Amino acid sequence: MSVTAVRPGAADERPAHRDPNVLRWVGAYTSSAIGDNVYYIALSWAAVQAGTPAQAGLVSAAGAVPRALLMLGGGVVADRFGPRRVVVGSGAVRCALVLTAAGLLLATSPGLWALGAVAVLFGVVDAVFLPAAGALPALLAPRSQLARVQGMRGLATRLATVLGGPLGGLGVALGGTAGAFGLAALLIGVSLPMLLTIRVGRLPADDDKARGAVMAELRDGLRRIRRHPVLRPLVLAIALSDLGFVGPMNLGLTLLSQQRGWGSSGMGWVLAGFGTGAGAASLLLALRGWVPRAGLVMAVTAVAGSVAIGGLAQVASVAAGACVALCIGLLAGLGGALSGALVQAQTEPAYAGRVISVSTLVSFGVAPLTFPVVGWAVERWGTGPVFTSCAAICALSGIIALCSRPLRHAELPR
Repeated sequence: MSVTAVRPGAADERPAHRDPNVLRWVGAYTSSAIGDNVYYIALSWAAVQAGTPAQAGLVSAAGAVPRALLMLGGGVVADRFGPRRVVVGSGAVRCALVLTAAGLLLATSPGLWALGAVAVLFGVVDAVFLPAAGALPALLAPRSQLARVQGMRGLATRLATVLGGPLGGLGVALGGTAGAFGLAALLIGVSLPMLLTIRVGRLPADDDKARGAVMAELRDGLRRIRRHPVLRPLVLAIALSDLGFVGPMNLGLTLLSQQRGWGSSGMGWVLAGFGTGAGAASLLLALRGWVPRAGLVMAVTAVAGSVAIGGLAQVASVAAGACVALCIGLLAGLGGALSGALVQAQTEPAYAGRVISVSTLVSFGVAPLTFPVVGWAVERWGTGPVFTSCAAICALSGIIALCSRPLRHAELPR
């Protein structure tokens, strides 16, 4: 039996950026994402105060391990119990964990083991939260609004990145590390009542589906991806793009700024260029609502973006770096939003959590674990060869999309 979701607003086809239901979700998503950024700043600051920089790096990365190991299972949980229920429940646990960290810091001076335990537990809950949060947008509005919803999600992510840093620093300055953790818990907690007010689509097939073992349901989801003519190359392309992108645009950019003598302010300008480009691409998609030949556009932006990533390591000045980063942001922002919209458009709603967990596994779970490899490679060969190698991986994702006729001709619903 085919599975369809009855989405709210299907009758009037109200644009997503004018739909109160979608806007409430955007508010909740933004608040939670800002809270996440503040939490990571507080965690890294507390770890630096308690140990060496290397030890602080291990604590900060500790949450990525359970995310990588458990995220596929988290997709099964999202499909079993519904994305909104899982997002609210796991969001409440995340809030409680961060409050616990704040309490520990107020009561005592926790060592690295305690901070590492908080990071690991947060990663475990994230493995359930992230697939559900990725599956939820498709149930908020008609299918014709998927691109707009993804554009609005991209804008919320950019806003959270811009505001999270200053708010985290302000929390540390005013209330110490405990105050920053408390602020993060407040922001995550604020999202919960807003999530309870949103209306989500109905999944009638889930009521009749016999629930099997977790591994059986996971294998069923993987089988769906493997047999789907669009999802199979699309998920592979997304994985390669994330694998090639996350390293150079995070740790790699920091090391590049050090080698070029740009300093923290220069790196800030480069990051601002990237954020401006990505935000502009998300805004364009949110307002336009549809892009023709979405699969082809996604593939072309991946190839063009890879050229820009490789070129970033060749520029000498901050101004040139910011301009190249602006181009990377535009291309990555548009390609990322289109790939997310295509995943949701091609996925049966009853399998959304499992498909989202697979498509985001590399970005949230695997790619952060490659940072030590990127650092070692830059130390051994320099930023130029490393950025070029990562760019080649990104280009391969676009080539795979171009070589797949079903993906190349994939369209977003209108």
